[in-house]
Amino acid sequence: MTRAALANWLETPLVRNGIIVVILFNAVILGLETSPAIMDAFGPFILALDKICLVIFVIEIVLKLIAHRLQFFRNGWNLFDFFIVGVALVPGAQTFSVLRALRILRVLRVISAAPSLRR
Repeated sequence: MTRAALANWLETPLVRNGIIVVILFNAVILGLETSPAIMDAFGPFILALDKICLVIFVIEIVLKLIAHRLQFFRNGWNLFDFFIVGVALVPGAQTFSVLRALRILRVLRVISAAPSLRR
């Protein structure tokens, strides 16, 4: 697959909507993490689901870096994604864990990039 074909594939409704679903699902997971009772009962499962979401976000960014190379960093939303996902990958960044909630703002990126969703 060429870089142009990869870039086009990343912008398809299937991929874009799939990322929206993961973002919204991850927002629910982050909300569940604030409940001590739920974390006592399902903590390891919820944390595993959060890690799966993070892996999906990392794969998305890596694919975008492959497709766009340095052009990736010329888009403000890409920088935002890169920063938010990067913070989540830093070991011992629990003091910055509140920034993980900003992932939900990535939905705005998708909406702003998709003319059909602006209506």
